[in-house]
Amino acid sequence: MERHPDLADLADARGVSVDELVDEAVRRYVDVETARVTHAAQRLALRHHDLLRRLGA
Repeated sequence: MERHPDLADLADARGVSVDELVDEAVRRYVDVETARVTHAAQRLALRHHDLLRRLGA
C-alpha cells in the first residue's frame, strides 16, 4: 500500500497484513454505523408507534 505507509507501519507493529488491518477497520466502521442506524430506526419507531400500529406494521 504505497500511498499509506503509516498503515504498513501499523500493520507491521500489530503483526498483521495491511489487508487484515483494513478489513478490521471496515468491520468496526460498519458495526458502528449499524448500531447508529438501528438506534435511529428504533427511536423513529417509538416516536411513530401509533401510526405504525394503524398501518399494521
